[in-house]
Amino acid sequence: MADVAEKAGVSRALVSIVFRNQAGAGQETRERVLRVADEIGYRPDSAARLLARGRSRTLGVMFTVQQTFHTDLITGIYPEAERLGYDVLLSGATRGRSEVKAVEALLSHRCEAVILLGPDAESAYLDELGQRTVAVSVSRRVPQARVDFVHTAEGKGVRQAMDHLVELGHRRIVHIDGGRGPGSAERRRAYRAAMRRHGLEAEARVIPGHHTEESGIETGRLLLAERDGGQPLPTAVLAGNDRCAMGLLMALTRAGVDVPRDLSVVGYDDSHLSHLMPIGLTTVRQDAVLMAEHAVRFAVERLEKGELEPREAVLDPKLVVRGTSGPVPKEPGPA
Repeated sequence: MADVAEKAGVSRALVSIVFRNQAGAGQETRERVLRVADEIGYRPDSAARLLARGRSRTLGVMFTVQQTFHTDLITGIYPEAERLGYDVLLSGATRGRSEVKAVEALLSHRCEAVILLGPDAESAYLDELGQRTVAVSVSRRVPQARVDFVHTAEGKGVRQAMDHLVELGHRRIVHIDGGRGPGSAERRRAYRAAMRRHGLEAEARVIPGHHTEESGIETGRLLLAERDGGQPLPTAVLAGNDRCAMGLLMALTRAGVDVPRDLSVVGYDDSHLSHLMPIGLTTVRQDAVLMAEHAVRFAVERLEKGELEPREAVLDPKLVVRGTSGPVPKEPGPA
């Protein structure tokens, strides 16, 4: 402001009045100060202003860089945070950067609360974090941790997918597990329960995996190798998430397997990539915008209203049927 005042030929106090849009400066002076500020590239430091008042009004968001669904969640977080008068700071976890390091970076930048997208950190760390600051976990429920939770009714989503496949005549339905990924344990349990409910327990098969394209590709190669060894392909696969489903589709289509004529594939998430493929992915939709809005509101309400008991929002999923699921094939895929 001193630089602006010197070039505009006015006092620093007058510049402050102009920037705060208060009375005390004539229109001509106001326009000159703003023109000079624009010329020299001055921007008010809102962060410094807030910190001077003891607030940063910033929400930190920890996300996994490779997860496409996290991008959808972030897209919903920004407008809700801005509506409530908060800024957003992102910190990504990657193969070379742990979630703990990503979260601690947010706290070091004075974020008042942290929103964790699909955290994989130990429950003890999440509990300790929730006692240090306001924290919200999205997509992963950790009952023993003192944080708020926002997630989809995983079991309900899997039941919808399984009912859809069984109605199409499928019996040999395989599930690719999501490992330690958010929602994986619930989806695995729901798959087994659905197979029992439909009298298909003897056909149940869970293949270990992860929420990655590589996991889907590896599963595809495994199933193709089994086929070449004389074992028929399953007629349907429920993948742990959309990324895994996409990797599986890549492996199968490259090997000449027709989806869904020879084999049906269902994902989970309905990330923005699921309908951009040459053949749209049948998947269970999690409402990313609604999940994001709940997470932001939980964080802000804690900050504005003081200490609140941990809360939980459980949202309904919805099966979205596209091109990768169809009637069970009359005969197994060719050996």
